[in-house]
Amino acid sequence: MQLTETLNEGLKRGYQITVTGAELDAMVETKLIEAQPEIEIKGFRKGKVPLPILRRQFGERLMGEAMQSVIDDAVKAHFDASGDRPAMQPRITMQNGDGWKRGDDIVVDLSYEAMPDISAPDFSALELERLVVTPDDAAVTEAIENLAKSAQDFEDRPRKGAAKSGDQVTIDFVGRVDGEAFEGGSAEDFALVLGSGQFIPGFEDQLIGAKPGAEVEVKVTFPADYGAAHLAGKDAVFSCTVKAVKAPKPAAIDDDLAKRFGAESLEALRGQISERLVAEYRGASRAVMKRALLDRLDTLVGFALPPSLVEAEAGQIAHQLWHEENPHVHGHEHAEITATDEHKRLAERRVRLGLLLAEVGRAAEIAVTDAEMTQAVLAQARAYPGQERAFFEFVQKNPQMQTQIRAPIFEEKVVDHIIGQARVTDKPVGKDDLRAAVSALDEG
Repeated sequence: MQLTETLNEGLKRGYQITVTGAELDAMVETKLIEAQPEIEIKGFRKGKVPLPILRRQFGERLMGEAMQSVIDDAVKAHFDASGDRPAMQPRITMQNGDGWKRGDDIVVDLSYEAMPDISAPDFSALELERLVVTPDDAAVTEAIENLAKSAQDFEDRPRKGAAKSGDQVTIDFVGRVDGEAFEGGSAEDFALVLGSGQFIPGFEDQLIGAKPGAEVEVKVTFPADYGAAHLAGKDAVFSCTVKAVKAPKPAAIDDDLAKRFGAESLEALRGQISERLVAEYRGASRAVMKRALLDRLDTLVGFALPPSLVEAEAGQIAHQLWHEENPHVHGHEHAEITATDEHKRLAERRVRLGLLLAEVGRAAEIAVTDAEMTQAVLAQARAYPGQERAFFEFVQKNPQMQTQIRAPIFEEKVVDHIIGQARVTDKPVGKDDLRAAVSALDEG
């Protein structure tokens, strides 16, 4: 077997592997001799079948196995000897595959992009700032007031006042398209909070100002991406009878409210909220510090990036952003999406930081434990009530899904590893300052 370099340009590598016909025949002969003692054919005792007959009956299949085996061994030996790690799946093609016959040499082309040499910076020289917010009584009180609003009741407006945004109206309605009532377009005693966005755009606005007993014709157009295809984009008229108008009444802030949210008393609820706010502030602060860390690392490291990784990442970014701008389009039934220079710039940053974090994690022998994976899968399974077991089994059988779940856990552990070596200074700030810093993350 002979391996000849054909390309060495940047991270691109190319090699030609030649295996002689004699080498293949020798491998097939070896396999036949190894199998001979266990083979039994009519007319011959077990283990006594002559090799020419075995070659005639099994030679073609064994030749295919020998080809695959010798190519796999050659590729593995090359990577072991060179130390190269391919950025993506190597491309392996047989030059003379169509016209090959027994006795011919096999000529195989191997091409790939090698992972670059990555040198991590001195993390102990990094200076990071951690924003620290201590929840005060005002923040806890604000959170409890928000809970009271979410647990609000409704009471009749005095003197049968007109409906306002935020009020609850009780209505009977019948919807018609082209003068014909349609299935699912009618209801009685339906309680609707105006401004909640529960109904299609424009419906709730037309009930503002209505009083009990009013008859209102609501004219709307179903969205073009409406779930029911026979109604999508159609004009409709809803004949509504307003039976009651109620104003929102926040729940009283007392022990009863606390019990509605699982606490024994209002004081216990305040303690729980304070703990939750501490956790929220810490999480938000870490997100801000992580972005600052990644921004700093992006300026400190520089190495060649595998073009295929950048191209794939840019395409994924472009595709994701296009769907965010066109949420009504599902699947991939759309025109080809071309990555822009901005997409490529973002892709280069992601690939650079991803390779760096992967190398740091590899060098530090950071791994995601089975317990961490199980906890993460169970957390995602809660999004499918009643189907948690099915989701868990789906993940177990789906390596790609396992990779998607494992990757962010690994990244967070590597980030923690780096932060643990950096010089971190705590900076007390107010919650509004922290919110502004978090908002800046989205804008960036």
